[in-house]
Amino acid sequence: MDDGSVADLEPLRQRAEQWVADDPDPASQAELRGLIDGLPGTAAELADRFAGTLTFGTAGLRGPMRAGPNGMNLAVVRQAAAGLVAWLRERDGHRPLVIGYDGRHQSRAFAEETARVAAGAGRSALLLPRALPTPVLAHAVRLLDACAGVMVTASHNPPQDNGYKVYLGAGLGGPGGDGAQIVPPADTGIEAAIRAVGPLSAVPLGGNYSTLDESIVDSYVERAVAVLDAGTVAPEQRAALTVAYTPLHGVGAAVVRATFARAGFAPLAVVAEQAEPNPDFPTVAFPNPEEPGAMDLVLRTAVQVDADIAIANDPDADRCAVAIPDGTGWRRLHGDEVGVLLADHLMRRGVSGCYATTIVSSSMLRALTKARRVDYAETLTGFKWIVRADPHRLAFGYEEALGYCVAPHHVRDKDGITAALLVAELAAGLKAQGRTLADRLDDLAREFGVYATDQISVRVQSLGSITEMMARLRAKPPAALLDEPVVSAEDRAPDADVLTFRTSAARVVVRPSGTEPKLKIYLEVQEPVVGDDVAAARDRARAALAALGTEIATMLGL
Repeated sequence: MDDGSVADLEPLRQRAEQWVADDPDPASQAELRGLIDGLPGTAAELADRFAGTLTFGTAGLRGPMRAGPNGMNLAVVRQAAAGLVAWLRERDGHRPLVIGYDGRHQSRAFAEETARVAAGAGRSALLLPRALPTPVLAHAVRLLDACAGVMVTASHNPPQDNGYKVYLGAGLGGPGGDGAQIVPPADTGIEAAIRAVGPLSAVPLGGNYSTLDESIVDSYVERAVAVLDAGTVAPEQRAALTVAYTPLHGVGAAVVRATFARAGFAPLAVVAEQAEPNPDFPTVAFPNPEEPGAMDLVLRTAVQVDADIAIANDPDADRCAVAIPDGTGWRRLHGDEVGVLLADHLMRRGVSGCYATTIVSSSMLRALTKARRVDYAETLTGFKWIVRADPHRLAFGYEEALGYCVAPHHVRDKDGITAALLVAELAAGLKAQGRTLADRLDDLAREFGVYATDQISVRVQSLGSITEMMARLRAKPPAALLDEPVVSAEDRAPDADVLTFRTSAARVVVRPSGTEPKLKIYLEVQEPVVGDDVAAARDRARAALAALGTEIATMLGL
């Protein structure tokens, strides 16, 4: 931004002064006061703080923790809570609001502020007893028959971020949305209510909210363990499995340990450096188990303890990553590999119902459900859609970004803890047979062929760059991919900004991220297994994926 004259900066200064006067947090007031006093040299930074407001969407709020309307701070949270409570008052007059939080900076303060706003409006507010995983909050919404739930978390975002997710109870979410994240038009309704909130100093606050006790955690653990099948894996087989685990400095360790112990597994080998919540995430560059290097310490631990599998949760424990020994070292399984393994395991256990995934996940689940004669559903990305795929018969849902719903009757959202339990059950049963998860993946490849998937994420500074790339693909879609003709090209606009291109053995899906300034490109190729040589088919698939990625990157000018 051009610093310009003092007169040019006066509207910005006035807006900032007005915000400071209504900001309830002295620390935020001082932060903005420093920027105001630093004008004109601080003009660009101050303008960015007031360039817009964090908008409430189906992912709730998420952004960097900083003062001003374009950041996560106490003022923005008070406004969001007041708008949410007003929206709820028009639709549900009596049931409680349950509130959870993770271990990030300010999470507890934001949760307590939400509870005070709810209590001040006369709504019963129930605060979880401590920093806990997101699945515990989702479970609590249903268990307590709440009108809604708020989870203060930025999931696997960078340390400087925080966020605010909203779940609805049965009365407002309907059968498929009981304990699920909001979907339109609830997001726009809540956003409108937030914008209608007057001065923050006029928002009534109450101190008579309740803090729940540990029985809510015990309830979650008890229901989580019920995902396992006593007839599938014997107690001694569970106890024989060695699991290396990391919560990646998040809030998962205590609940995961308790759940695995109650299920009869041996004590987990937890990465000591990452076992306790730490909002600075000091040992990882990015607290997302999908990112390169994020699982290095748990893989080191796995080698030290001669583990059978390694598991990582993201910081709020709603995602689950799995790694396995591959003969020469350890390799992380792709989310699609874990998703298909879990679906196959549940089907072989006789779990009936609908198996759902998204338009960007592997096509292999469709092939698996067809062969096993069970129902299949495909949705837009996001668990808010997956759990609504078949509200009354959903048995399992997953998305390639390490999200799995293995017990929709328990948590109607992705749940990295029950997913970890089910992975462990599968691995323990295979170990008792002298086999591994890799062996089961080979079995599935022989039956269905190799479905190999990959993703390209293009992080941008300006969202306009994403718009330009999508427009370029719409104006000139590919006629061929990997020297094979494109047999279908699907544009889901205006309902969704998603482009899909298919050949007889490849698929490309392109869409903007819903939570980050990224363009996401999902690649898939299929290779038959010839002469029982699974390794050769995987080699061909890897080469084809690399070539496909290069083709798409060239088309987008990357």
